[in-house]
Amino acid sequence: MIAMILAAGRGERMRPLTDTLPKPLLEVKNKPLIIYIIEKLVRNGFKTIVINIAHLGYKIPQALGNGKRWGIDIIYSDEQEEGALESAGGIIKALPHLGEKFLVVNGDVWCDYEFDNNFDLKDKLAHLILVQNPDHNQDGDFYFNDEKYTFSGIGYYSSKLFNSLTYGSKPLAPILRENIELNNISLELYNGIWRDIGTPQRLKEIDDA
Repeated sequence: MIAMILAAGRGERMRPLTDTLPKPLLEVKNKPLIIYIIEKLVRNGFKTIVINIAHLGYKIPQALGNGKRWGIDIIYSDEQEEGALESAGGIIKALPHLGEKFLVVNGDVWCDYEFDNNFDLKDKLAHLILVQNPDHNQDGDFYFNDEKYTFSGIGYYSSKLFNSLTYGSKPLAPILRENIELNNISLELYNGIWRDIGTPQRLKEIDDA
């Protein structure tokens, strides 16, 4: 299975840190966030990682290279010319590199969830990992077992979910909501460590822990 890391966002809430650096390159304990994700993907058996880039995107290949230092291949899906395509748009552009089934993880997620290189979607178009609602998202995103939880930014997808969608800037949430209602998507609640590095304060809290 191929993994995709979403790394194209502007990171407005992280300013001024993201005025000079893409958010996934911000450091926790002297290591860029995205490298923690890459190292976990490698430990979990992933051999190819696709990374989309836009805001200051050229700095990510400069920092990571082609993946050979980890014994993997890194492919960059470059959105610098058109500007960030949002999550779904970024996935659609990268589809030629992703295969029939793939993992997608946000590049600003800090967690101890172990990615599954052999995840079986069965007859579903996607499987989403949900977490307990953090303080900054108390209303949650999606219902699961009659409770509303927050989407972790980690999901397993079939290319069939995106094949009929046109190229361009598209958010992911409306596509997921529509297909959850159609019972095309399965959900799972994860109760381990998970943080969304959305603000300088949240980054500092993790760095100081």
